[in-house]
Amino acid sequence: MAADKESFLQLIKENKGIIFKICNSYCHNKSDREDLAQEIIYQLWRSGKSFDASYKFSTWMYRVALNTAISFYRNEKRIKEKVSFHEHITDVEDDTKASITEEKINLLQQFINELKELDKALMILYLEEKNYAEIAGVLGITETNVATKISRIKEKLKQKFLMTNE
Repeated sequence: MAADKESFLQLIKENKGIIFKICNSYCHNKSDREDLAQEIIYQLWRSGKSFDASYKFSTWMYRVALNTAISFYRNEKRIKEKVSFHEHITDVEDDTKASITEEKINLLQQFINELKELDKALMILYLEEKNYAEIAGVLGITETNVATKISRIKEKLKQKFLMTNE
């Protein structure tokens, strides 16, 4: 059992970014994020026997984490928090460009946070540059459904951006 525990903790450590992204997406304050992170880790440990080694651990982890977060969000009626999709925007030279870029990213975050839970999870994975097969595996929908939903969401987001620029 100690070896299982050590392996599990190592996998959590290697993939902790997934937990942080999901928690930041679904929780408004630090305390809620910590509670959700703890719940996700508990659910991962609890459902470890259902892990199919023929899939990537991170895909399975996303699925468990997103399902846990959606349940947590619904049960606790948590306030939504912005997802930080831009960790690399610090090297922009022109302050005007930087503020416009920052404004657009914040607007995108706002629009994504307004989406339904499944659509929001889908966009988080899409922006993480997961391929359609991985997204389908995490969310339990077909690749065709992933492609269709992403296309529709992108069009909806585009329309929201156009409305804000009028």
